[in-house]
Amino acid sequence: MANLESPETSVTPRAQHLFKLLVEQYIAQGTPIASRALATRPEVSVSAATVRNIMAELEVQGLVISPHTSAGKIPTHQGYRFFVDTLLSIEPWERARTAERAREIEAELNPDLSPADLVSSASELLSEITEMTCLITTPMRNQISFRQVEFIGLGEDRVLVILVLNDREVQNRVIHTERAYEAVELNQAANYLNQEFGGRSLIEIREAVIASVQADKDRMDHLMQAALDMASATFAEDQQDDGHELLVSGGNRLLDLSSDTGTVKSLFDAVSRKGRVLHLLDRCLQSGGVQLFIGEESGYKPLGDASLITSAYEVNGELAGVLGVIGPTRMDYKDVIPVVDITARLLSAAMRRV
Repeated sequence: MANLESPETSVTPRAQHLFKLLVEQYIAQGTPIASRALATRPEVSVSAATVRNIMAELEVQGLVISPHTSAGKIPTHQGYRFFVDTLLSIEPWERARTAERAREIEAELNPDLSPADLVSSASELLSEITEMTCLITTPMRNQISFRQVEFIGLGEDRVLVILVLNDREVQNRVIHTERAYEAVELNQAANYLNQEFGGRSLIEIREAVIASVQADKDRMDHLMQAALDMASATFAEDQQDDGHELLVSGGNRLLDLSSDTGTVKSLFDAVSRKGRVLHLLDRCLQSGGVQLFIGEESGYKPLGDASLITSAYEVNGELAGVLGVIGPTRMDYKDVIPVVDITARLLSAAMRRV
């Protein structure tokens, strides 16, 4: 039975030192670490027999396990958690390697890009730098501001909608209307909507449009009815949900997480369907900051043999979305955690300048 004391209080300083060496060596090599190999390291001043005894104690405490009979030890998920929470030292991002990456990321996150392009660039950069699968949620609907709309008739019941969101993001949509509209009607409707809703979030507009549509149409003038008809059709896709979308970069890197085809297929299915993963990232958004789930800590079975590191980013000073990476539990946490954190901070900074 595993020791019920918390590892922080029951692992001696000498055992902590040996365990830290074991985790670091296993992360670097990927093969079980034998007690004799640890004993020969210059930082270790005890015999191989003493190392074996300490490893046996760590195994009882649930921090290491022998994957094969007579093999060396590897960390368990609980062991990784103890390592990250107690023994891991994250270097300040100003240190040379991390600072160089920060400059690279900052250069790519050009504030002249639209918010959608910034999010996409951040996702691709993080996947490329970490060589892992990157997940990022687009800003919440209440972070997307309507700036301007223009309507152009395409004949009969089709209208081209040109939407400007968050100052720089331009979207084109073709909507179908119940009747044909004259150019002057479309122009008047656009002017009304720009004046009435300019600067408001998509969620606010959706709620206002729904309330207006449900009002007594007999009391509306012709312009109001035309404008509401245009608004209802224009924002129809934004009325489908109040949340945001999930972007995935480097999905093929999920193949590196396991040699078991069943495990990889479950991961691919989880990321492709997005629903449960998006829910998990929304939990991270509520907490803010850097979050780390090792193995089963996520509560999501397909991630049981992986680790997920996330960090929230902001739009105009408010939490808006989450970015993160899925990688093996045997990842270099000292290297990956600060890169995820810095990417989120630099994305927030770029969003402030949009």
